[in-house]
Amino acid sequence: MSQKRPRSVSPLLDALPTTYRSSTIEDRASKFTAIFSPSIAVEDLQARAEFKSASHRIAAWRRPSTQRSLTAKQVYDTGHDDDGEKYGGKTLEKVLNATDVVGAVVVARWYGGVLLGPARFDHIRHCAHEAISHFEEARESSAKRAKIVEDKNKRDELIRVLPERDQSIGVLRGLLSEKQNVKKPQADPKNSPAKVPNYSTLPLPVLENLERARDATIGWILKQIEKAEEAEGKPPDPHG
Repeated sequence: MSQKRPRSVSPLLDALPTTYRSSTIEDRASKFTAIFSPSIAVEDLQARAEFKSASHRIAAWRRPSTQRSLTAKQVYDTGHDDDGEKYGGKTLEKVLNATDVVGAVVVARWYGGVLLGPARFDHIRHCAHEAISHFEEARESSAKRAKIVEDKNKRDELIRVLPERDQSIGVLRGLLSEKQNVKKPQADPKNSPAKVPNYSTLPLPVLENLERARDATIGWILKQIEKAEEAEGKPPDPHG
């Protein structure tokens, strides 16, 4: 009899890039560009060679905390570094919290000699959002690809094991008939044999339903066999 099929483990997501960049915003000779990473330390992002000449390397980070809240909700450690651009780091920290991503983001600014006022915070937010959105798009695309691979593996496995389930059911039914002393009916040449499903033509949801049905059938037959064996072991009723 075939063994219960172990549940397949979801395949790992495709290896994603470690950094995601925004386009560059230019405003009155100042330039802004962002880089986001879900894995690289914020200090390493700030120290990248392309940012060496920047006037400010504004940064923020958001990481899972080892602490737990009373509601068991995930807690995050967050922080920021203005690097001379007052309130710039806090602006980035708010972006990370709003987008609910884990990682670090750095916005590099090259000051062009003209004060931009509040517009600079719009540029900081825009660059950060763009870099993070590139990461989110890549993560979503990778998850979809992984789901396709996982579903294909599940379907291939079900196509393989369902005929084994059918064979097991046939064997168990024969054993149950023997235990219950039921004679097998004579084959009627007029009746065609039961049609074997072509599992390879069926979609995954149908195959999953069939697997559950086959497992339920096997479970029911095994219980009937157990009852029959218990009945065999009982002494005859003297009053019967």
